[in-house]
Amino acid sequence: MAEPSSMDVLLHDGVILLAAALACVIPFRRLGLGAVLGYLVAGAVVGPFGLGLVGGGAGKMAIAEIGIVLLLFLVGLELHPARLWRLKRDIFGLGIAQVVLCGLALAAIIFAVTGLTEGKGFTWGAALALGLPLALSSTAQVLPGLKSSGRINSPFGERAFSILLMQDLAIVPLITIIASLSRAPADPSTPPGATMALYTVGAIVTLVLVGRFILRPLLRLVGRFGERELFVAVGLFTVLAAAGFMHALHLSTALGAFIAGVMLADSPYRHEIESDVEPFRTILLGLFFVAVGMVLDISVILAHPVFILSMALIVVAVKAFVICVIGRAFGVAWGQAFGMGILLSQGGEFGFVLFSQASAALLIEPEAATMFSAIVTLSMVTTPFLMIFARRLEFARAEDGDGLDGPEDAPPTRAIIVGYGRFGQTVAQMLVTSGCGVTLIDKKPAQIELSRVFDTKVYYGDGTRLDLLRRADADQANVIAFCMDDPSFDAAAVAPILEAFPQACLFVRAFDRRQLIALNGLELGGVTREVFESAVRMGTDVLAQLGFDADQVADVERQYRDNDLARLDKQIAGGSLLAGRGLILSASRPRALGAPPRPVPVANAETVGDIA
Repeated sequence: MAEPSSMDVLLHDGVILLAAALACVIPFRRLGLGAVLGYLVAGAVVGPFGLGLVGGGAGKMAIAEIGIVLLLFLVGLELHPARLWRLKRDIFGLGIAQVVLCGLALAAIIFAVTGLTEGKGFTWGAALALGLPLALSSTAQVLPGLKSSGRINSPFGERAFSILLMQDLAIVPLITIIASLSRAPADPSTPPGATMALYTVGAIVTLVLVGRFILRPLLRLVGRFGERELFVAVGLFTVLAAAGFMHALHLSTALGAFIAGVMLADSPYRHEIESDVEPFRTILLGLFFVAVGMVLDISVILAHPVFILSMALIVVAVKAFVICVIGRAFGVAWGQAFGMGILLSQGGEFGFVLFSQASAALLIEPEAATMFSAIVTLSMVTTPFLMIFARRLEFARAEDGDGLDGPEDAPPTRAIIVGYGRFGQTVAQMLVTSGCGVTLIDKKPAQIELSRVFDTKVYYGDGTRLDLLRRADADQANVIAFCMDDPSFDAAAVAPILEAFPQACLFVRAFDRRQLIALNGLELGGVTREVFESAVRMGTDVLAQLGFDADQVADVERQYRDNDLARLDKQIAGGSLLAGRGLILSASRPRALGAPPRPVPVANAETVGDIA
């Protein structure tokens, strides 16, 4: 019988892995447990130690590690060098303290526990080879969660990211430590630790120079063609070339990808590259966790279930406690420090790599490498449950504004702007252009941190609260403009502010007609629908491009505004969006403005959205 071709194996394994991933990830996501746990279970079920439907877990993991490389590249894309420099205290202070203290604490516990069971044959070198890798957390599990929750740029997210970044940087010295403790014959292809340190510095400098003098001109050239597949090619080439360069020097491939991302963080083509690389990152990162599940030897786990389960719980508890204490020592509030400890309490994907190297260095038995890989996996399993617990208790969220200035620190001004997003920025810059002083307030720490990059002072707080507005000297302001994107900001929320600050004229950004109607009857300086004026402007530009002269365009704009106002009056009077529906212009039933309205079928009021 003929041997199956590589294409047959690829198709067979690919179909089974994707089917298993879909079957496991979908229910796990619906239960709020995260995709990572689903991928791990899928790999364990179909792998050689499960049903045996797919083999070659180690080989697939080697390919899937590119997913981690792509993840670090995308993280680097979001870090402008100036912002990275601003985080240096958290990276080199908080990060180093976490790796060292967690690693030593876990090594001591492992030595105490395993030394009792294994006797004098178990050494401190073996304990360090197991404890230090356990200090690393799962970048691939934590960062996507921070990004999806929108907290990657918050003070909490930046501290967590700083620790993760230091952990990735620590891979090089950890490899050096394991190599120095090795009992195996020296590998002539691996350079000594001091040489690796010099290689690291030289490699980073080389990548930065290549990015500035070669990669950026290449991107400008590709940008002239505007072909998306070229951006895909350049993005993947950048990641793989940087990772390959670092790998050739026996350094961290993830570190190389991260440096490549930082090089392009201030490039005008950053967003195109990010959107093109993201799908590859998602697929390969999922494959990585599937491969991790495949290499878990279920028989070894079943032979030592109490030890593995107990050690997984010990790892989570020790890391959460130590990180919380370190956070407090660095001035982090209790709630945020506790949340950071929970977030980073699991083992990390690089632990699998380091355990394999420790086994090759004859520091630990292959069976121990499998057992501690299972411990890392089980610790990852706890993360979704712990984060659900943390979210319910609102740890690390209520204190995201710690360290940010409140509006009580702002000098008195004539105008207060609440909400400094795209809308608020335009309003604020017009006021500043006129020479008018303005106090800016926003409740999103990430937005405040981003504004610092542009030398703009934004104060932290919920500007819809009366107590905070008083601290911002709203009783002395002539104008308060609410520019935040909040459809629930209705008459019930605005009325107390009008009463508390009668001398101030209030302006409100309305999300749609529904919110505008809800604000009707209040004595406001104005209510502006957020996209109305820009849409009208585009409409007039389109008419001009179609050949209408200036008078015709102006007449159409006037008639449209009159028609829209008439429909809005009917909606306000009727208290329903369905009122005045006969005035709606439809592209499928065109008619000239001013002509009698056609009858419109009655719709279900619950299904009607905002129509212009």
